[in-house]
Amino acid sequence: MTKFAIRTMNAISPVGLQRLDRDRFDVGTDIDAPRAILLRSADLHSMEVPPSLYAVARAGAGTNNIPVDRLAALGIPVFNTPGANANAVKELVIAGMLLAARNLY
Repeated sequence: MTKFAIRTMNAISPVGLQRLDRDRFDVGTDIDAPRAILLRSADLHSMEVPPSLYAVARAGAGTNNIPVDRLAALGIPVFNTPGANANAVKELVIAGMLLAARNLY
């Protein structure tokens, strides 16, 4: 069975990448013919779209660094993860409010 090749760009959390079974997925920055690209802030606007590409996923909110129109014209879906860190942000805000209310710095 051929592994599903995923090219990572930027520093993707190793904890997240561990969820991908290495028996089924080939993951790395040096994948020549990726079926998917996983990125954070890398700008794909000037990058040539590999003919092997099936999907692009952004680990974060927004897609301003991805040429969504060009990829859509090629039939390549683009995914992002808005709100993935929402719980952590809520916890930080509440902790900050508690610290401010108690005059702790």
